[in-house]
Amino acid sequence: MKTVIDLPDATFRQARAMASARGMTLKQFVTEALEERLRLCPVETRNDRVEAPWMAGFGALSDIAEENRQVLQLIEEEFEQFSGEDLHKSAP
Repeated sequence: MKTVIDLPDATFRQARAMASARGMTLKQFVTEALEERLRLCPVETRNDRVEAPWMAGFGALSDIAEENRQVLQLIEEEFEQFSGEDLHKSAP
């Protein structure tokens, strides 16, 4: 998509120089910079709330919810094998 962006002269010159130094076109440089900024900014959720960037990681872990439940169940089963007397014996 084409668009027009009005940049301060100094910003334009600096961006063009950095793009050239990296062997990139200005379009590639600006696109990469904008994509990076978008990754760092809060994301709107379905409820039109703003979500902090670090919260995105929690959704990425939703696929391990079942595995997490199984691990917690195994831990519970192991602790059920100890009686209160066993726990007091090991204490100093």
